[in-house]
Amino acid sequence: MNALELNALHKTFGNVTALDHVNLSVPAGSRTAIVGPSGSGKTTLLRMIAGFEFPDTGSIQLSGQTLVDATTQVPAHQRLIGYVPQDGALFPHMTVAGNIGFGLPGTAASKQQRIAELMEMVALETRMANRWPHELSGGQQQRVALARALAQRPRLMLLDEPFSALDTGLRATLRKRVATLLSEAGITTVLVTHDQAEALSFADQLAVMRQGRLVQAGQPMDLYLRPVDTQTALFLGDAVVMPAQVDGGWATCDLGRIPVNNPDHRGAADIMLRPEQLQVVPDTRDSRHVNGCLGVITDRDFGGNVCTLTVELHPQVCAVSGQTTHRSLLVRSSGLGAPPTGSTVHISTLGDAHVLDTSSEHRR
Repeated sequence: MNALELNALHKTFGNVTALDHVNLSVPAGSRTAIVGPSGSGKTTLLRMIAGFEFPDTGSIQLSGQTLVDATTQVPAHQRLIGYVPQDGALFPHMTVAGNIGFGLPGTAASKQQRIAELMEMVALETRMANRWPHELSGGQQQRVALARALAQRPRLMLLDEPFSALDTGLRATLRKRVATLLSEAGITTVLVTHDQAEALSFADQLAVMRQGRLVQAGQPMDLYLRPVDTQTALFLGDAVVMPAQVDGGWATCDLGRIPVNNPDHRGAADIMLRPEQLQVVPDTRDSRHVNGCLGVITDRDFGGNVCTLTVELHPQVCAVSGQTTHRSLLVRSSGLGAPPTGSTVHISTLGDAHVLDTSSEHRR
């Protein structure tokens, strides 16, 4: 069952098309992350779901209720949707308890009980109830904002880059805690973020937007390994994209002969591999028995447990153009024992390469 249904949403601001007939289904109790470059329309889409903006055409349904269509416009305060903005937007003149309890019905005693429950839910100690927002860390402020949104028992939670201002370690910890909390509460969630890694780890469903269009939606691993086009591939992370001749489930390219995930494709195509699918070992007589190619390490970017290597392949004749190519690519290796700069290595691949769709439909 889908909790949220977006149907053909279209929105323009003057001559600018912010949303171009966007369709998206969000399953009940799931977490969906919307990503895209600046100006792609993702924030407009979130504001439209919240009720802060209205589409020119299209419809929105939540749990079977129509929120927006040609004849209906339910205002934001009647939608029972929780919203957590990037900066938390806490009331500076209210304590933690005052912020969380803002808008709660009932007696003072019943409010205090509910506030205590919410503070425990977001891992805030009850002794912090009388603190002011300026006395809290960034992570604590975001948890207060989340508790305030949860207080209304929302049918849907919207998160607008809520972790972007936090330190890296705290961001990862709070993101995991929030994901667990929302899952345990069974609350359907939509997250907008610029951080691709955050989206991949947080979401059950990933939606990629570009120029107001929904380019691709699905499970995060599917989009990461099988992006619909080159732009999406590069947006979701480092990628090795190269021309190849594909036939019978195999591609012949600068990396040698490697399997592909589309056995039906025939002829010239662009293929994609993620850097972690490439393996490098020192060039030896034994390594040359393995299908692959040779290259030279020209740069090492040490990152602790992972070392990113730049490898310049030995010049060779391109399988597609017939021209001699000079190609460099990125390879991720263990930080321990990574080959030194200047060494000759043998490169082989793990898994299938993805055959990219280069049709005009996806280049628009």
